[in-house]
Amino acid sequence: MTVGYHHRRGVEVPDYRCMGQAIQTGSAPCHRVPGSTIDPAISQLLLESVTPVALDVALSVESELEARAGEADALRASHVERARHRADAARRRYLAVDPDNRLVADSLEADWNDALRQLSEAEENYGRASAAAQATLTEEHKARVRALATDFPRLWSDPATPVRERKRIARLLIEDVTIVKAEQIHLDVRFRGGATTSLVVPIPLSGGQARQTNPDTLAALDRLLETHTDAQAAEALNRDGHHSGTGQPFTSYIVLHLRRGNGLPSHLERLRARGLLTIPEVAERLGVSTSTIKAWHRAGLLVSHLANDKNIRLFEPPALGDPSLVKRMGSRLDQRVLTRPSTGGAV
Repeated sequence: MTVGYHHRRGVEVPDYRCMGQAIQTGSAPCHRVPGSTIDPAISQLLLESVTPVALDVALSVESELEARAGEADALRASHVERARHRADAARRRYLAVDPDNRLVADSLEADWNDALRQLSEAEENYGRASAAAQATLTEEHKARVRALATDFPRLWSDPATPVRERKRIARLLIEDVTIVKAEQIHLDVRFRGGATTSLVVPIPLSGGQARQTNPDTLAALDRLLETHTDAQAAEALNRDGHHSGTGQPFTSYIVLHLRRGNGLPSHLERLRARGLLTIPEVAERLGVSTSTIKAWHRAGLLVSHLANDKNIRLFEPPALGDPSLVKRMGSRLDQRVLTRPSTGGAV
């Protein structure tokens, strides 16, 4: 698979794509796996792997390999020695034969040549193996390896470290990663040296899903709209630490967009559903003008609720036959409020 990068909110995000057939035939990539959860998982695995304990284990394994290499060297040396003895024995047999017996001499000469060839091969193999075995770690090298435990996390996490350098470091430590995308992304990681491990990471959300508002925030907004306008609900959500899907503080416009997109009734619609009335409706109910309703409202004879951020108010239905809600010439409104029984509610 090949890797490509794109920017999301100023952050470089990788995508892994199967491009073999696409390059050959010009078709669309046959497979695409978002890397926004893969790379952090591999990074964490590397940070957990390159630790003082892990490096000490690696050095212990190296010491064990050095010891076994010594045993192997002794075995190879004994093989060379046996080949040399066989060649010397074949030489002595050839030199001891009667030259007049050409048939036997030719056979012994062939044996000697074969023994010399086997000796040469054994010496060449021993030389190559010995050269490889001599590449052992000195104490200075071991100290530098242990220093990686502190240098590696700092280098890896440094924002100034380019992505391409992190990829190079990963290639030095990891042989390959097998990616299987199902309901989740399965990663089979094979380190250089043969060690393997498996990881399971979630499939990252799409752009639209990532911008969706938290369900708990939506539930809180639904409750607030029972008693709050859009602007009041936005203020309450911000005060309680909620954020929009894009991470921004709430505004009345965001609340408006959010409730319309999720089918949440507005505060005005909820008041209407509870039976609250507009000024013309109250005026018609009581048989008076709208100016009279406004005057009675200012005097506290009618209970109203703020319905939206445009200062539209809805009124609780007045009781028919209420003596305080009758036009009477010469009757002071403030006196009616003083003598009117309390009905509760909000003005």
